[in-house]
Amino acid sequence: MSHPYEIVDFAALSGVTCPCGVARRAFQDVADFPGTVHVTEISADARLHYHQQLTETYFFLECGPDAKMQLNDETIPVHPGLCILIRPGVRHRAIGRMKVLIVVIPKFDPVDEWFD
Repeated sequence: MSHPYEIVDFAALSGVTCPCGVARRAFQDVADFPGTVHVTEISADARLHYHQQLTETYFFLECGPDAKMQLNDETIPVHPGLCILIRPGVRHRAIGRMKVLIVVIPKFDPVDEWFD
């Protein structure tokens, strides 16, 4: 019998290298959930990129005092507890090391990662 809920232990998920660092991605295979949820360890050298279809919501779990996000041509300081919604087309990257919970809608697709 299947359950009316899904449980993921992020510590048990394999990390996947991405432009931001290393992501652990959950719910990719859950047909009735419209997105994916990631815990991403941002490296200091995250690459500026954008998505044409995906909306990402970054919730900052951990970061140093000098952590920032570049959103198009603007750079803003970030701290634990801050949340940023990043719409399709917004060029973005994290600056500094941090750990972020990212909700992606629709489901994450690596084909929708674009670099200038």
